[in-house]
Amino acid sequence: MKHILLGCLLLAAGLQPALGQSWEELSLEQQELLAPLADKWSGIPAPRRQKLLRGAERWNELSPGQQQRMRARLQAWQDLSPEEQARARQRFQHFRQLPPEDRRRLRHAQQQFRKLPPEQRERLRQRYRDMTAEQRRELQQHRHPPP
Repeated sequence: MKHILLGCLLLAAGLQPALGQSWEELSLEQQELLAPLADKWSGIPAPRRQKLLRGAERWNELSPGQQQRMRARLQAWQDLSPEEQARARQRFQHFRQLPPEDRRRLRHAQQQFRKLPPEQRERLRQRYRDMTAEQRRELQQHRHPPP
């Protein structure tokens, strides 16, 4: 009896990701959000569809202001060249591999930078752009000494 119950539970767990996966089974709200994927939906692997559906749920939980900021960020991402996107992905992966204390320190520095007036932020950006590669390496080593 236990084996039958376990088998049924495993079968149900295995079928769970497939439920609600066809385009027609999505809610109208989900279909609206995921409309650009409608033609491709059936060809998207089930784990990816589940991830997209979770993203749609999170999107619906955002306030209108948060949604507007997310749209702006997505547009900024799409405006990047493929090379710029690749560099951003590399920087993000590098950031994720840093120790938690270094990540906290960098987040704090970014928050402080954002608090600066726009003119001062632009002056700092320009100063960094004007540095030689060697000066940038020295700055990085000074800020992030090797272990």
